[in-house]
Amino acid sequence: MGVKLRNYLHLHFIVFIWGFTAVLGKLITIEALPLVWYRMGIAALLIMVFIGIRRYSLKVSKRSFLILATAGGALALHWVTFFLAIKVANVSIALAVMSTGAFFTALLEPILYKRKIIGYELVFGLVVVLGLVLIFKVESKYAYGMAIALLSAFMGVVFTLLNGKLVVTEKPTIISFYELAIGAVLISVYLGVQGAFTVDLFRLSENDWILMGILASICTAYAFIGGVHVMKYLTPYTVVLTVNLEPVYGIVLAFFILGEAEKMNPMFYLGALIILATVIANGILKNRDRLKKEKRA
Repeated sequence: MGVKLRNYLHLHFIVFIWGFTAVLGKLITIEALPLVWYRMGIAALLIMVFIGIRRYSLKVSKRSFLILATAGGALALHWVTFFLAIKVANVSIALAVMSTGAFFTALLEPILYKRKIIGYELVFGLVVVLGLVLIFKVESKYAYGMAIALLSAFMGVVFTLLNGKLVVTEKPTIISFYELAIGAVLISVYLGVQGAFTVDLFRLSENDWILMGILASICTAYAFIGGVHVMKYLTPYTVVLTVNLEPVYGIVLAFFILGEAEKMNPMFYLGALIILATVIANGILKNRDRLKKEKRA
């Protein structure tokens, strides 16, 4: 199995885990901000233990640290708005709107990476937006949740593009540790200013602690390092567009786990199908372009 194919399949497994993350966010009863604080903090501690065992150096350049700090802030905001969207709407709506990341990436990646705009990327991005419009028309009661999810999608793209720069020079584990730790610190500062560090912040039910453990370890520490690692072999656009399968995985999981609360209008599923078709089409065209380059070489 080729390196790129292996990492592409690994990415799909990670995206499946991220789809389950949305379900966990709905099942955990605490609010979005403390949920993300726990998630980032526990995951950062787990990765720190791993770094200590492997004896990796935490030394990074000043330039890399600035990018890591920016990415950590973007990640924190991305996750807070994501879980907020889940709680004010539902898993299916939040995940479907997240797919607009493909459109944002098609616009932002050429600017950040100084490459020409690829026509079919813009087309695919617009097709994803079309799927979103279909969903909005039949589920307009979730407008607030959709707006929050849209902000989350944008911040997720900013975070992914910044990571695309970092993986060139830094280890995925080190990147993951710094971004999660910085995000947790930023949220801690906000919670401190708001006077939220009270006994209630640490009063979680036994069920919440179990779910939080799964969220922080498997769905964050493992998936986060793996997600950064595959970016060494796949383009940011391919990563973001593949992540659009997260709604498909998440919606199916939510339907079976959460039941009737996730049952949507048939037009919603048409919108989700359009997103899936876009992902497949992108994979076909990317593979075609790769084969053409290999023949020229």
